[in-house]
Amino acid sequence: MPTVLNPYLSFRDNAREGMNFYQSVFGGELTLSTFGDFQASDDPAEAEKIMHAMLVTTHGLVLMGADTPNNMQYHPGSSISISLSGEDEVELRGYYQKLTGDGGAVTVPMERAPWGDVFGMCTDRFGVSWLVNVNAAQVAPAS
Repeated sequence: MPTVLNPYLSFRDNAREGMNFYQSVFGGELTLSTFGDFQASDDPAEAEKIMHAMLVTTHGLVLMGADTPNNMQYHPGSSISISLSGEDEVELRGYYQKLTGDGGAVTVPMERAPWGDVFGMCTDRFGVSWLVNVNAAQVAPAS
């Protein structure tokens, strides 16, 4: 099996909400495990917090996340963005629209970029930055 790199999102205490949102955007199967499932916290208030979540889509996307236990420091936001790229413009525009909806924000509209691709940037309602790129070979010529 090759080495893979998967984004792993940190939440303070809303990983369940966040990962359900991403499932509504990308589809796929979501598995959620709580700290209580594994008796991984001595704090009963954390029993229902998400210790590990994994979303796997039929298109091969994998996104993971977890709540941050109270005994660990939480660092909201980061200098990392998640990039989606491919050839299916309808699919990628659909993801972009869902990510910018319901509290998300457009950073760069989905438009033809100087390098010929269709490109856009946004921040979803959880503060995660996304870059969405449709490969130029698949983009319809501008009229």
